[in-house]
Order: sequence, then structure tokens, then C-alpha cells
Amino acid sequence: MPIRHCIVHLIEKKPDGTPAVLHARDSELAESMAIENMLADLNESYNAKQGKAWGFFHAESGAHPFSGWLKEYFEGGKDFTAFSRVAVEHLQKLMEESNLSVGGHVLFAHYQQGMTDYLAIALLHHSDGVAVNAELDVTPSRHLDLGQLHLAARINVSEWQNNKQSKQYISFIKGKNGKKVSEYFRDFIGCQEGVDGPGETRTLLKAFSDFVESEDLPEESAREKTKTLVDYASSQAKIGEPMGLEELSELIDEERPKAFYDHIRNKDYGLSPEIPADKRTLNQFRRFTGRAEGLSISFEAHLLGSKIEFDEEAGTLVIKGLPTQLLDQLKRNK
Repeated sequence: MPIRHCIVHLIEKKPDGTPAVLHARDSELAESMAIENMLADLNESYNAKQGKAWGFFHAESGAHPFSGWLKEYFEGGKDFTAFSRVAVEHLQKLMEESNLSVGGHVLFAHYQQGMTDYLAIALLHHSDGVAVNAELDVTPSRHLDLGQLHLAARINVSEWQNNKQSKQYISFIKGKNGKKVSEYFRDFIGCQEGVDGPGETRTLLKAFSDFVESEDLPEESAREKTKTLVDYASSQAKIGEPMGLEELSELIDEERPKAFYDHIRNKDYGLSPEIPADKRTLNQFRRFTGRAEGLSISFEAHLLGSKIEFDEEAGTLVIKGLPTQLLDQLKRNK
């Protein structure tokens, strides 16, 4: 992961309305293993974070100037230090206007993965701990607490530059229950939500359930394909990349690599070609199965409480919305 440019500034701010004080660094950080390790840990923590949202820039304006500065930097009109300085000054101003905000170290990092350029921005805080020094004494120690990452964003600059129709080249931590404390940070980026990750993931899982039903797959095959989908989605979420529907279709059925993709297109689920995987939604997607004395039952966990009701005391299942094929068979054998 080549790091092109990296810099850290400090904004001192308490959530009591006092002015925010900026301590700006005047030059980029020199390349070092420590910076590479920090950015790798930051990416790992960011990718594992639940509750991220995906979006795109507002049109450049006085209220949303960030995209203009970013464009100027990539076109050579500003160097990275100057870009980060004007951006962090804007962040300082928005912090002062938000009584809920607290300061911290503001990281800007331009790096590449493969042929793709990314810009990561994160507000970092320290935690107090202890360490054992060379003299084997236990001493106080402070370290960046990347596990407590609450305000951060990652911009796929290559997609922003090359795909004008995209509405998901920015990802950002939305905050638990949409906390207002994160709104000023989203305004700082100038980002509007474009893709509903949980909603898109639910629609994809619905499309997959319909596909399994329409194909009348044996239970073992249905389980294998479910595992393939969840494994692929989870691996993409782990590296912070969206799911590609064509790639997923190829993985689900190697003999008919277009079958699932064609099902999605023919039924018009309204899905984008690439979907950010929502891990919380995926974790709820698993199959319950049982077989005994000529009876075989299999259904997905998310149907409990909607199409399927379970009475634990009576040991019964009530199934609503039976498949048409099963209904026809039952009617013919009355």
C-alpha cells in the first residue's frame, strides 16, 4: 500500500463551547515503518467498523468547499500540505460551531491500493496505558486508540474522477443511531448519503432467496450457495470494498456464471452493479434446516417473525406465503 502523502494536525477543543485551537504541522510526515503500520491498523479498524454510510460530494459551494480543494490538489494547484492546511482550518471552524464536538489529531493520508487512489481522513484520540521499559520498570504510556474510531472517512478518488455517475465513492462512519455529533464531520467532507448499505444488502439477500426458490435447489446446494454469498460479502467488507454482482454470480454458480446476475436484472430489483456489504445485515442471514421422517424444512433466519412464526411451547411453525409450486401440489392432492 504505497503512501503518497501523509500529515497530522492537532485541534484542541472541549465540548463546552470554548474556541478550538489549531496546531498545524507545516510539512508532511517522512516515510517510516511506524506510519505504514499506523495506516494499516487504521484501515483495519475502519473496515471492521459497523454503521458506515456511502455517498458522494455535494456540488462545490461556499458551504461545501472541500471537493474543490481536493480537485485543486490532484490537478497540481495545491501541494498536499497546503491542501490539508486549508481543509483542517475549515474543520476547526465547524468544530467551533458544534458544541458536541471534541478535538483530536486530524490525519490526512493519500495512498494507493493497486491502481486506485484513496484519501483517508480521521480524527484520532489517545488512550492512557502502561508499558514495560528497557529497565523493566512499569511506566505510563500513551498510544493512538484506533479501536475507538468515531469520525473518519475514506474517498475513492479514482472512482470520483472517472465515474461521474457513482454515488458511493465516499464512505464515512455514520455514528450509532445517527448521532448528531458526526454531522459536522460529514458537512466538513461535503458528503451526502447516496447508497443505503443495509437496504441494498437486504435487497440482495431477498434477490438471492428468490433465486434459490425459483431454481428449486436441493437443500445442500442452497446451503453451499448461501455460504458462498456470505463468505464473499464478508471478505469484501473486511477489506472495505463493495460486492460486485457479476463476480458474486460467477462464484455462486461456476457452471452458469451469469444465472444469478441475469435473475437480478430480469426481476429488476434496482440494485447497483456494486453494493457495499453491511455486516450487521449479513450476520442475520443464515438458514435453519431440519429433516425427520419424510419431512424436510429449510428457511432463512430473517423470515422469522414475518413469513414464519415459531411457537416454542407448542413446538410448531406457522408458515405464511407458501411457494406457488407447493400450493399447486397441495391443491391437486386434496
